[in-house]
Amino acid sequence: MTELHYDIVGSFLRPQALKEARRKFTVSEISREELTHVENQEIEHLIQKEEELGLKAVTDGEFRRSWWHLDFLWGLNGVAKYDYKESYKFHGAKTRTDNAELADKVTYNPEHPFFAAFQFVQKHADHAEAKQTIPSPTMLFRDNRSDNWPEFYDTKKDYLDDLATAYHKTIQHFYDLGCRYIQIDYTTWAFLISKLNETKDNPAEHAKYTELAENAVYVINKTLADLPEDLTIATHICRGNFKSTFLFSGSYEPVAKYLAQLNYDRFFLEYDSDRAGDLNPIKTIWNNQPNVSIVLGLVTSKDGKLENQADLIKRINEAAKLVPLKNLALSTQCGFASTEEGNTLTEDDQWKKIKLVIDTAKQVWG
Repeated sequence: MTELHYDIVGSFLRPQALKEARRKFTVSEISREELTHVENQEIEHLIQKEEELGLKAVTDGEFRRSWWHLDFLWGLNGVAKYDYKESYKFHGAKTRTDNAELADKVTYNPEHPFFAAFQFVQKHADHAEAKQTIPSPTMLFRDNRSDNWPEFYDTKKDYLDDLATAYHKTIQHFYDLGCRYIQIDYTTWAFLISKLNETKDNPAEHAKYTELAENAVYVINKTLADLPEDLTIATHICRGNFKSTFLFSGSYEPVAKYLAQLNYDRFFLEYDSDRAGDLNPIKTIWNNQPNVSIVLGLVTSKDGKLENQADLIKRINEAAKLVPLKNLALSTQCGFASTEEGNTLTEDDQWKKIKLVIDTAKQVWG
């Protein structure tokens, strides 16, 4: 894949026409086919806009999803939808209560709806790479999603192996369809940053979260093992994104040694606020993987205020003292709509943010 010094995380604000169509579908005023027709139209318009701005990798904005993660998880065999009956613990906002849980052994679903969604993007991307985003398998370790694994597996390792195999086969099928750029998203590491900090004086609790981190490394690297060399695999380490609020804070330092073990090609790291801590952890990752690309999420997607380009360039130059400039890139810190509700900014704000990312990258890297 061509070296990218500017990129996007993937999700975009849902246009009003799409929001209205989804509302009508929810109350049975239109059919699934009618909703899909609107989705197709809006995704075509989005891809055209992405390419017009000069993006080299484009997505469907996650327009066919309600959630950035749950829609994908529900598409795996052995995973069911249920009502969690609790909001996810965002600061200052309440979410819907959808969740996923194990209903059987986890297996690859050759009819997963995300395959057709990717093919649609690929068909309509004329001058850019069609990028596919999916949630990490570690999102099935969290929020009560796999507490019942003993009902289906003799050992936790058996469960983790099945999960990795299902993901590996899914990614391989995306590749077989022509995908050459996949991004794996998760809040698990941000969750672990919080928990490892909270439990550092409680050895028993701390060990529980250390085990979770080790399991995450095991599953991710088993998922990624022996995939084609010309497939670029990125990850986005998210601190939570719902109506411009967040879930977690803290430096990447407590998990940097684990991130450095993950066999990704690109790391999207959020650095848009003081909640992210300093830049030092990027050196830990790069020292272990000198060919990796570190994508600095310096431009916030949570509000419409436009960053100062000189400040962005200064921050990139600070990062270049830790990691070679050629290994760095720029993006927004997250997508603009990790759920269909979207963040609290306008579509015009959104595109100004993307343009700022592109213009700044061209100033720095040419």
